[in-house]
Amino acid sequence: MGISDRIESFITELMKAEDEDAWVELRRNELASIFNCVPSQINYVIATRFSPDNGYIVESKRGGGGYLRIRRIDTGGENPIYTAMRLISDRIDFPTAKNHIKALLSANAIDERTADVLAAAVSDNALAIAQPDKDRLRASILKNALAALI
Repeated sequence: MGISDRIESFITELMKAEDEDAWVELRRNELASIFNCVPSQINYVIATRFSPDNGYIVESKRGGGGYLRIRRIDTGGENPIYTAMRLISDRIDFPTAKNHIKALLSANAIDERTADVLAAAVSDNALAIAQPDKDRLRASILKNALAALI
């Protein structure tokens, strides 16, 4: 078993131990230390094994207090758009919004053009207001746009 497989297995086991709807929070440097690898190896595993295409939402913050949060998307047979609407809280940053949009695209719930329009509508450039209101407005716009698609 290669290092990427071991890292994936470790994270998967952590997720199994958590509540079904819980986020698993990790620190890149701590994982790199556990597996005796560089943090970029952790980034590679997250990007390739825990992507929206594989049924995961990933939030990431870089820097000293940075973290990775991973959550399994379980639609349970429900329309993926309903699932996304349920998962979006009252605030959402742009990278997380993009991850939700990518997950909907990979689930064939929306087409590429719709994904592009949604991403443009909730981008930082489109929302010319200050934080923390920007993330609240982004969540509201995304939820309302998804509701219109149903």
